Amino acid sequence: MAGMELFYPLSAVERAMKVQEVFLQAMAKKITWWQAAEILGISARHMRRWRERYQQFGFGGLLDRRRGRPSPKRMAVATVEEMLRLYREVYLKSTR
Repeated sequence: MAGMELFYPLSAVERAMKVQEVFLQAMAKKITWWQAAEILGISARHMRRWRERYQQFGFGGLLDRRRGRPSPKRMAVATVEEMLRLYREVYLKSTR
């Protein structure tokens, strides 16, 4: 996990370290995979997906890959401004 600080915020690195610790306990059979999922606050199915991704990519595969990317659902600023203008000028006047 060294060097991750360059690409991920500290909170993401801390979360990844917690996930790694729980994963190591589950792999050592100190806790069950179901208990590990409960500790991390995810479903058992999601835990199985993470375990498969870990087996394929290692601990790097467990990091949130969306960090630093804008939302694909993001609207253009001009569209938002037009919508707000319509609410102020058209829709609010018709409700008064």
